[in-house]
Amino acid sequence: MPDTPIQISDTTFRDGHQSLLATRLRTEDMVPIAALMDSIGFYSMEVWGGATFDAATRFLGEDPWERLRTFRKLMPNTRLSMLLRGQALVGYRPYADDVVDAFVERSAENGIDIFRVFDSLNDEYNLERAAAAVKSSGKHLQMTICYSVTEEGRMGGPIYNLDYFLDKARRFAAFGADSLCIKDMAGLLAPYDARDLVNALKDALDVPIQLHTHYTSGMASMSVLMAIDAGIDTVDAALAPLALRTSQPAVEPLIASLAGRPRDPGLDLGKITEAGAHLEKVLPRYADLLKSPRAAVIDTDVLSHQIPGGMASNLLSQLRQANALDRLDEVLAEIPKTRKDLGYPPLVTPMSQMIGTQSVSNVLMGRYKMISDQVKDYVRGMYGRPPSKLDPSTVDVVLNDAGAGHVEGRPADLLEPELEAAKDAVQDISTDIDDALIYALYPTTGMRFLKIKHGLEPMPDEMKPPAPVEAQDAASTTVKAPAVAAEKSPAARRFNVYVGERMYEVAVDPLDGAAPAIVASGAAHRPAPAPAPTGDGRQPARERTAARRRPPAPRKPAQAPAAAAPPSSPGGGDAQLTAPMPGIVLRHVAKVGAQVNEGDPVLILEAMKMENALPSPVSGVVKELPADVGASVATNDVLAVISAG
Repeated sequence: MPDTPIQISDTTFRDGHQSLLATRLRTEDMVPIAALMDSIGFYSMEVWGGATFDAATRFLGEDPWERLRTFRKLMPNTRLSMLLRGQALVGYRPYADDVVDAFVERSAENGIDIFRVFDSLNDEYNLERAAAAVKSSGKHLQMTICYSVTEEGRMGGPIYNLDYFLDKARRFAAFGADSLCIKDMAGLLAPYDARDLVNALKDALDVPIQLHTHYTSGMASMSVLMAIDAGIDTVDAALAPLALRTSQPAVEPLIASLAGRPRDPGLDLGKITEAGAHLEKVLPRYADLLKSPRAAVIDTDVLSHQIPGGMASNLLSQLRQANALDRLDEVLAEIPKTRKDLGYPPLVTPMSQMIGTQSVSNVLMGRYKMISDQVKDYVRGMYGRPPSKLDPSTVDVVLNDAGAGHVEGRPADLLEPELEAAKDAVQDISTDIDDALIYALYPTTGMRFLKIKHGLEPMPDEMKPPAPVEAQDAASTTVKAPAVAAEKSPAARRFNVYVGERMYEVAVDPLDGAAPAIVASGAAHRPAPAPAPTGDGRQPARERTAARRRPPAPRKPAQAPAAAAPPSSPGGGDAQLTAPMPGIVLRHVAKVGAQVNEGDPVLILEAMKMENALPSPVSGVVKELPADVGASVATNDVLAVISAG
């Protein structure tokens, strides 16, 4: 075992809250401890990249570039690192080379020191340009191997064996890597496998090695200690309030375990505890996001479904909004099947979103009845080369639906430059290159954010920060009890009431003792259409409360994503295209007045960050498009009306 102190990279400000809070921790709740974190002596702090860029603009109404500049100002003594998805940057598809170059340049200029660059397929095709851009910026290039396993549940087998990882490590180091990271997204790296892998990498390479793992399966702390004994140079950890579960190992017990040993990092546990205490105070603002249907901290089923932390929180949110949380077990069972069909890709963004979304669609609507555009592009080869062969029957279904052949060579070579078009699109709002890059990455949600940022649209309520915990507590104490307590009548009903992000359970008892009409038995009842969800797929608080009053809808059998509704009147010929799941309308393919054939795409719906072309249920003329581009819609909302004929 080496006798050099282990270096620790803190992930609290990025992956910690991405894994546990669906990336919703606001800058204002991190700023108070930024200077303190800067004084602790971490090797680096991961503060940006991954889903933080998208979440800031989509859900929080925050400028991600300003967040980075704020951290750089408050933490001048610590290396700031980011997670970069190779050619996909911080988005969900490959972007043109000019966008890659500009994004890396601006990230370096705004404060990033270490770029952790990975590809969801471990494909060099998707790493070349990003790696070159980092080297050109003069910053630290950390090339990354996405760790995965197949059905064996351990390193080995025909795909993810030691030879595979060593081969990838040598190829990635050849890009000029300053260090190499083992990225274990779902906590699949077993302790003895960690030892063997680190030993082999240290023998094969001359660059420092870093380990990033998650606690999901419960093995992470053991794997980290094994890696430390094997000579790993740096490990990732998070402050305890945002550690464990699907996040990283906690830094506090790691420091305590190494105290006085040869690899003692020498960090100030008192300062770390002080920073953690601040997080404990602010986390009640995010109470709804911390809820989980599981009581256990660990989930050994991850060795089968392999869902990484960030994907798990988004998956639960989507199933809730689709009124299908009771089908979670079916989705978890479907994920390994879908992954096998698609060549066993590592489950990391964007592949994790593709596999997760397709699995949800397969369960709710029937296998491959609805296929996202991203899955179609992946099967065509636009995301690179998969680790294993794809299932031929799945390929036939997808490519027939996509109507295009397979792509050979580096996918980004087929992309036209995008940056100038992005600048043109936002020129009436801003000439700032950082704003143009926001649009280039997310044309729909990015444009909406830019309009809010520059005062062209108001900040939506769902983007506004919840009230401070102190204010919420004060508000709760102003409710006075009645002078005379009375027993509840049999008509009393319990409801959840939301104040900001906090939930209170209340009982409502009609004054006349009559049962509320909404729960009267024997009457025909048709639930009102579900209100549009907030930007993250969640309904506003008052609508969530109302939704709980409605009787649960019966489970529908698997069906195609959209079907013709009954005529609006006897002899009428209108059919409706409805939303198969919650999402955002990205664009209309057919305009009002356009002639469409049955099966022709009418609009593109983004669901779980994947794009889905929704087909016309009948042949006819597009009569109405009730949902505007950029609108958030709920399951069964009417998106188009087609006059058949």
